[in-house]
Amino acid sequence: MNSLHSPDVLSFASDNYAGAHPQILAAVAAANGGHVAAYGYDIYTEKLQQLMRSHFGEQAQCWPVFNGTGANVLGLQAMMPRWGAVICANSAHLNTDENGAPQITGGLKLWLVDAPDGKLTPELIARQAWGFGSEHRAQPLVVSISQTTECGTCYTAEEIRAIADYAHSLGMKLHMDGARIANAAAYLDTDLRSISSDAGVDLLSFGGTKNGLLFGECLVALSPDAVAGMAHLRKINLQLASKMRFISAQFIALLEHDLWLENARHSNRMAVKLAEGLQQIEGVQLLHPVQSNAVFARLPEGVADKARAQFAFYDWDQSGTVRLMCSFDTQPAHVDALLDIIRKACA
Repeated sequence: MNSLHSPDVLSFASDNYAGAHPQILAAVAAANGGHVAAYGYDIYTEKLQQLMRSHFGEQAQCWPVFNGTGANVLGLQAMMPRWGAVICANSAHLNTDENGAPQITGGLKLWLVDAPDGKLTPELIARQAWGFGSEHRAQPLVVSISQTTECGTCYTAEEIRAIADYAHSLGMKLHMDGARIANAAAYLDTDLRSISSDAGVDLLSFGGTKNGLLFGECLVALSPDAVAGMAHLRKINLQLASKMRFISAQFIALLEHDLWLENARHSNRMAVKLAEGLQQIEGVQLLHPVQSNAVFARLPEGVADKARAQFAFYDWDQSGTVRLMCSFDTQPAHVDALLDIIRKACA
């Protein structure tokens, strides 16, 4: 088949727009050929289990799945009984971008908390952590945080530990939506373990698609009693891949030689370059600290439409704020071209 698009056209709409990293495609090709056991009983998924333990500790156990929404819903289902509820930020992807999947597919009640920078704290969580034992209130049994947040901000290891300690003191568990945990680790200049298992996270939705994978995410249990019934729930939730070797092979390529970190560092650097350029343009205002591969900027009226003629990106709200996302394949020339358009439009 001939390509139906121009590979030279890049955007700032989402890191989901990017293609797959060449090393990931090579891993899929290497895993092809011959017959290998299905449904995760294969040598690639076995090796992935070993790799996850090397990154997250000997207690770690993982389950590859198809996508992020599936990972979050499945993981949270496995963390609590049907009468349980999840405390999360109002801006969390779980609440804003997963349609009714948590409620309809997962049967989950979400207790929401306003968090201006996307980050929860024990004090904010306390606003919904009440009513324990009451049959009239869905029981707050899990706290879910996003790393990075929907505002592009990062939790430090200390902030995560404070949340974990507070949640555990009330008998709750801590889930992390780590769709961009690689970008957080790159920004904080740390490893994956220090901002997850070592900080008290019980279950991690480990992101791959936004960091160079063709498809696939991975649920990683980080504490012994993090989940129950995962094998059965994964099947019920349509997240059990028959040819799982192709998801596992991608994660092996991502984790074995730190491609995850290389990709994340690059996309973060491009976001910093973009933010620094925008700060030099009169009339442009940055909304959040740039701590990942996301830049949130408020542009003067009409500027976004002119820039969108060449580069796709999303409006974030009704006040002129846009979200500009960098990816593993964003190049300095693309950033310079976007800045040039915005600079001329503002002038």
